[in-house]
Amino acid sequence: MLKEYRTISELVGPLMVVENVEGVKYDELVEIEIQDGSIRQGRVLEINGDKAVVQLFESSQGINLKNSRARFLARPQELGVSTDMLGRVFDGMGRVKDNGPKINPDERRDINGVPINPVARDYPSEFIQTGISAIDHLNTLVRGQKLPVFSASGLPHAELAAQIARQARVRGTDTNFAVVFAAVGITFDEAQFFINDFTKTGAIHRAVLFINLANDPAVERISTPRMALTMAEYLAYEKDMHVLVITTDITNYCEALRETSAARKEVPGRRGYPGYLYTDLASLYERAGRIKGRGGSITQIPILTMPEDDRTHPIPDQTGYITEGQIILSRELHRRGISPPIDVLPSLSRLKDKGIGKDKTREDHADTMNQLFSAYAQGKQAKELSVILGESALSDADKQFAKFADAFEERYVNQGFTTNRSIEETLELGWDLLTILPKSELKRIRDAWMEKYYPGNKDTADNA
Repeated sequence: MLKEYRTISELVGPLMVVENVEGVKYDELVEIEIQDGSIRQGRVLEINGDKAVVQLFESSQGINLKNSRARFLARPQELGVSTDMLGRVFDGMGRVKDNGPKINPDERRDINGVPINPVARDYPSEFIQTGISAIDHLNTLVRGQKLPVFSASGLPHAELAAQIARQARVRGTDTNFAVVFAAVGITFDEAQFFINDFTKTGAIHRAVLFINLANDPAVERISTPRMALTMAEYLAYEKDMHVLVITTDITNYCEALRETSAARKEVPGRRGYPGYLYTDLASLYERAGRIKGRGGSITQIPILTMPEDDRTHPIPDQTGYITEGQIILSRELHRRGISPPIDVLPSLSRLKDKGIGKDKTREDHADTMNQLFSAYAQGKQAKELSVILGESALSDADKQFAKFADAFEERYVNQGFTTNRSIEETLELGWDLLTILPKSELKRIRDAWMEKYYPGNKDTADNA
């Protein structure tokens, strides 16, 4: 028997106070039946004695306190899951948004879930090919990893997210691959861009989209990533699929968290965000990974915009501590027309060494990666030196490194948002760029790989 109360005493914005409640729990779902018979939903935000503070998922407009009643459903927010959800678009609360048929779920799951037990975790070790050279070769994504993208306002992170969702695949396995895409607090135009891109390229058939718009309630933004992860867990651990979860924009999620915290009158932490921001983000990120004995896995690419381009802001700062690296987009590269504008030097994938090499990518992957990093860093330094002292102050070697840095950005990083390169194509392009430098400067590549893969030597070996 559901508990029903006519003791709604206060309504302020999306918050409602219900008095004289018994046995009500935090995060419990609530139905509000208003005077015209329509139902609005909310969840319990706080319990104080016999008073429950309920946050509405929808507008509070038109609610009459005397003629409305609250029903506490004795269960948390749930998502009905099924493989029929592949190829479909839902709103941030898991309701069908694409005008398609209703989903008959196989089961219903609590969206809050739990992080994977560390003892049950299997170590990430399989290469995921995104088709993007700056990621695949230099900041490799590994199956089961959490690799965020740090962007900034005005940078094309939406295009990058769509490209990764469209092109990503696990090489060398027969695992079914799916993408669960969660858009949090985005505009209608952005939502339409993602839906159109997924539909036009056919990626929609292996994807599930959860779209939360900027004009939707803040509490819905807190639910949307959890909806996506609940769907991903079902596909990964019940249907043995590899699932890539892309969430954009985590900053909007954190802003909603701050708004909810302020409504509960909690003591704020850094820059007004709740003191439990780190724990809350960890409860999302730590649901990614591989579980021993299970065929499926969850890989996460959360995308966040850094307020004021500040990497020390609490959101990127806390994210960096929890995840295994970061891909950083550069405003300078974007201004020069390079796309995707990935700044490879400060970017990092902490698990890249686990997913590369013989039988995974290619045996020369690690050496060429180290050499390209080193040469590009030297080239950038040479270019900065020439700005201060003039080009005449550079040595011949410095000039060659500066030339390499320009070619690296124009040919390697600047591949556009539609080019899908295999790892072999990326490696060959890297070798081709290294011919700009004297062989004597290629000190990070072992002799065996120089003889086998260096362009001139490779042709000779192939002819032999």
